Amino acid sequence: MVRGAAGRPGVRAARRPELRLPPLEAFEGGGLEPDGDYDGLEFAGADLAGQDGAGARFMDCALRGCALDETRLPRARLLDSALDGVRGVGTDLAGATLRDVELTDARLGGTQLHGAALERVRIRSGKIDFLNLRSAALKDVVFEGCVLVEPDFGGARLERVEFADCTLKGVDLTGATLKDVDLRRAASLEIARGVDRLSGAMISTAQLLDLAPVLAGELGITVEG
Repeated sequence: MVRGAAGRPGVRAARRPELRLPPLEAFEGGGLEPDGDYDGLEFAGADLAGQDGAGARFMDCALRGCALDETRLPRARLLDSALDGVRGVGTDLAGATLRDVELTDARLGGTQLHGAALERVRIRSGKIDFLNLRSAALKDVVFEGCVLVEPDFGGARLERVEFADCTLKGVDLTGATLKDVDLRRAASLEIARGVDRLSGAMISTAQLLDLAPVLAGELGITVEG
């Protein structure tokens, strides 16, 4: 909800992932396999660029410093796992499931997460350009201290989602549905499309003033002087 009227309730806080990795074994396989099953493994500095892990399952895994350029992981399931310092362009996670996942210090571009389901996911620091979350479902997702350039939430459903100390540039909310979305602590908020979908979000007074020209344009209001 847009912050305003006195007595209006606040948004419900997102639940953080409960991630406790067991002792991990080093991944020594030659590469990813479609529908592969990876349990309790650490991928340290692995070059997974261009590999096909469609439908794979990662349980209690850690991917650290891995290259994910054009890596195919559609419909993959990442459960109780950590991704730290991963990098890549064009990573395909369309239709994937991420639950109890922490993504830290990522450097990603054009990541495809359209139609994905994210629950109890924490994304900290790093930079993600052109993140495609169209028609995705985000529940209990926290973005902290990261930079998102032109993220696309078109048609997505966001529930209990928080943005803290994040820079958001050119956000697309076209057709999105928001519930208990907290934008108040975003370091910078720039909405390119879909400002009319902010119902269900909470913003600060300063953000409201910054968004006033966009809101006026959306409502067809002419402002002079």
